[in-house]
Amino acid sequence: MTDVSNPILPGCYPDPTICRVGAEYYLVTSTFEYFPGLPVFRSRDLVHWEQIGHAVDRPGQLDMQGIASSGGLYAPTLRHHDGTFWLVCTLVDQQDSSRGGNFVLTATDPAGPWSDPVWLGEDGIDPSLFFDDDGRVWLHGTRLAREPEWHDQTEVWLRELDPATMRLAGPEHVLWRGAVLGAVWAEGPHLYRVDGTYYLLAAEGGTEFHHAISVARSDSVTGPYVGNRANPVLTHRHLGRDVDVVGVGHADLVEAPDGSWWAVLLGMRPYGGYHYNLGRETFLVPVTWEDGWPVFAPGQGRVPMVVEVPDGVRADGGAAGPRAVRPP
Repeated sequence: MTDVSNPILPGCYPDPTICRVGAEYYLVTSTFEYFPGLPVFRSRDLVHWEQIGHAVDRPGQLDMQGIASSGGLYAPTLRHHDGTFWLVCTLVDQQDSSRGGNFVLTATDPAGPWSDPVWLGEDGIDPSLFFDDDGRVWLHGTRLAREPEWHDQTEVWLRELDPATMRLAGPEHVLWRGAVLGAVWAEGPHLYRVDGTYYLLAAEGGTEFHHAISVARSDSVTGPYVGNRANPVLTHRHLGRDVDVVGVGHADLVEAPDGSWWAVLLGMRPYGGYHYNLGRETFLVPVTWEDGWPVFAPGQGRVPMVVEVPDGVRADGGAAGPRAVRPP
């Protein structure tokens, strides 16, 4: 058993996404207007992390010239399938809406080189990929609701992606519009299949004090999805602003070799008042399953500042590498 202090990636590492390939975990975060972009981290134990490269790291790969602060690369999703790493993301130019959109990069080595972007031609932000057991690939993401019931209501959409042509095909499905009536910005969606059931994980409430994680499930990837009666399944908004971590949300799940489940997510640590000077950081929480639903930080219901990580999260039994975290 190893104790790890949260955050596991201190500093500006928002919107974490994670996947495991064999004995190794890989993690990518947002970088917004900064270049190089989308840092790629590797770990063998969820405790010690080493940066091995950037997915966006060469001139001409992606036009980010003149991107303003808080624009740029939003909320990537990292997945691995059949020997290839897939990374979908959004380029946002708040001054020129004709530039940007959702795109996909691929690589056989997560350290790079990564491909040039293939634009996916779908609006919104926070794209994600799901590789189903039947070989079908599904792209999903968040956009402002086409028929909103309240201001800043969003919806999670889903369409099939042809991995050979990188083109979207078939009908569109709207999966989710938020768990809580009046909640804004249901975003950061991720789909999983666990024991034959499809799960949709999403954040809502906006990436600030009211941020929260909700989950829904379905017997079909296209829905309908039914929300957990316990939603939101993780948030710190009920703890007030005078707390060690605020704005908890935007999670991604990963299963360890020993069958345990874990979530990486973002949060902010206030300092000197309600100021989170280091921005949004990456945290780790354990996840268990009860009655067919994921339980985040069981027994605590909040992000612990110290997490006990069992040796079983490692598949190779070897020694862990250095905890090397470098800025993007």
